[in-house]
Amino acid sequence: MTDPAAQVSVLAISDRVDAPLYDPGVRGRFGHVDMVISCGDLPAYYLDYLASMLNVPVLMVHGNHDEPPPPGAAEPSGGAVNLHARVVRSHGLLLAGLEGSQRYNYGPFQYSEAEMCWQAARIVPRLLWNRLRYGRSLDVLVTHAPPAGIHDQPDRCHRGFQVFRWLLRAFRPRYHLHGHVHVYSNQTVTRSQVGETLVVNVYGHRELRLERAEAAPRAVAPVPH
Repeated sequence: MTDPAAQVSVLAISDRVDAPLYDPGVRGRFGHVDMVISCGDLPAYYLDYLASMLNVPVLMVHGNHDEPPPPGAAEPSGGAVNLHARVVRSHGLLLAGLEGSQRYNYGPFQYSEAEMCWQAARIVPRLLWNRLRYGRSLDVLVTHAPPAGIHDQPDRCHRGFQVFRWLLRAFRPRYHLHGHVHVYSNQTVTRSQVGETLVVNVYGHRELRLERAEAAPRAVAPVPH
């Protein structure tokens, strides 16, 4: 049986404002979580509400439907830390993020495959430094879009990124959390093991217990309902 002290309780959210979370009762239901991770397409007021109600760090990336700030204006943080093209350490986990989706029009937070390769290249030096410093590169990759061929769809907007598959192979994060692909049926696959990485579509919200690096096995413990 896994030692609870070896786990980090995460409320992962994406794409939809869920009424049970945007409610004063959220503190009773999720007051025990250690952090909130947003995979995008959520308004700043929602992130700010969860940050204030749960009093935990909120880490996020933008989705393709998020609105950028006007030119010269500061980006509203929603009480959250933007993970895009950054690597951070929190609660013993090494986390990195990449925002947006495949480019399908001229909207914000969209990237061609080549452009996303450039964004991913920005975090590689820190991932290599992590490997030297901590003996591992990355625990949790946070993106809006999925990796190519995993939970994605054939249309251009919802096609995953090939470079995410490369990141999983090269740096072997324990988990990859994404959103973007909406889930309308409980028959839809939302968890897939890809090499050493568990890929999870967190559409709506999911409570996950992530194992710290020294714990085993590499899996997400189910949360009782």
